[in-house]
Amino acid sequence: MKLLRILLGIILPPVGVFLTTGLSSAFLINILLTLLGWLPGSIHALWVIVKHEERMAREGEMY
Repeated sequence: MKLLRILLGIILPPVGVFLTTGLSSAFLINILLTLLGWLPGSIHALWVIVKHEERMAREGEMY
């Protein structure tokens, strides 16, 4: 699932962010960045997806 989200984050940035965070501020920011250009939206999407995975891994180590 992580690989799918990363690929979607590159190809269709808002879809990758939506699958990661749902309807959130990150999703709305990503839509705005994608409207400004594909590259800013893709960079933001990859950042959101990777940070989410890191946060989930860190929470898993705590328990």
